[in-house]
Amino acid sequence: MTTQPALSHAIAETTPALLDETIGDNFDATVARVPDRDAMVEFESGRRWTYAELRRDVDLLARALLADGVAKGDRVGIWAPNCAEWTLVQYATAKIGAILVNINPAYRTHELKYVMNQAGISYLVSAAAFKTSNYVAMIEEIRSECFDLRQVVIIGQASWDELVAKASSVSAEELARVQAELRPSDAINIQYTSGTTGFPKGATLSHHNILNNGYLVGEVCRYTEADRICIPVPFYHCFGMVMGNLAATSHGSCMVIPAPGFDPAITLAATAAEKCTSLYGVPTMFIAEWALPTIGDYDLSTVRTGIMAGSPCPASMMTKLIDAGIDEMTICYGMTETSPVSTQTRTDDSFDQKVNTVGRAGPHLEIKIVDPVSGETLPRAGARGVHDLGVLGHARLLERAGQDRRGARRRLDEDR
Repeated sequence: MTTQPALSHAIAETTPALLDETIGDNFDATVARVPDRDAMVEFESGRRWTYAELRRDVDLLARALLADGVAKGDRVGIWAPNCAEWTLVQYATAKIGAILVNINPAYRTHELKYVMNQAGISYLVSAAAFKTSNYVAMIEEIRSECFDLRQVVIIGQASWDELVAKASSVSAEELARVQAELRPSDAINIQYTSGTTGFPKGATLSHHNILNNGYLVGEVCRYTEADRICIPVPFYHCFGMVMGNLAATSHGSCMVIPAPGFDPAITLAATAAEKCTSLYGVPTMFIAEWALPTIGDYDLSTVRTGIMAGSPCPASMMTKLIDAGIDEMTICYGMTETSPVSTQTRTDDSFDQKVNTVGRAGPHLEIKIVDPVSGETLPRAGARGVHDLGVLGHARLLERAGQDRRGARRRLDEDR
């Protein structure tokens, strides 16, 4: 880490090396390395996959999408809560170069219509329902107003089975040919911001963006193929699909899906039953879990690390985690547009750093805080050194990993 003591400017380390490959190629390399390790567990349903089994189902779905006319650059929407099929769609679209568009499960019909048209979604994979939302009825209500939409597939219904059955018409060799033509710089994902400052904005991200972000976050957490990550945070958000899924598959770790939506008791039950070594959540999730009257009934002795993000960790909550033996919890900060993590505490940081900061710049990142008018680098404001960089305003995040969103957008427009 290079810093300028008087100025709010830090240049992070450049190790480990960046991954210069697509998500599909990285996934295949992990499968070749740890084919028999657990890759994904859907706790409530009891379904589970080894890495070899997960590749089989990912490739089957990728071939089916090709057979159904989905091509590189096509926008494939995914509207569902956390489930195994969400992950299958994530990796299948990455293998064929289709751009996955994450749709918030809480959207109402007007929000769904906006995203469908704004992103140009031509192919929609959806759950049938979630909580009080009847997705099938909502899609039918706005389908005639979604001008690019040509196909809807409902998870768990006949249309899903019909889609998978089409895989037989596309060979494994054809999928390999399509996958080999993809580039790490290709746009592969559109994630929508919260919309708190107006209409949600679609951030276009590449293989290089999100694969490296997930990989480097996992490196800071010290993940290996022995780790098992409980992921109760939503897949539609970068926390779930990047910091969760991609961090796992880039290291050969296991993804544990406790439930479609967050439930504190089920999350802890899954963590205990699957002997998870890492637990994710925003502070309110951890607070809800540790507030359970049955908290002492869950064996969390295998948990050593995890990620807390979304807001600062209360000191009282961090104390409870450490008392439970979870002394390597990391705090992350970032933005959807930066893939998302830009700063992260390290596993061996002090208690003060974990509760009063959002960490240091991640590997291959450069951060400075500038005056929004003059562009001048501002002086540091405090005594915590580089940790101040994550919490002061007007941060300019310079992604030295080649994460050029404007370039990705330009290529995206050319593809259209």
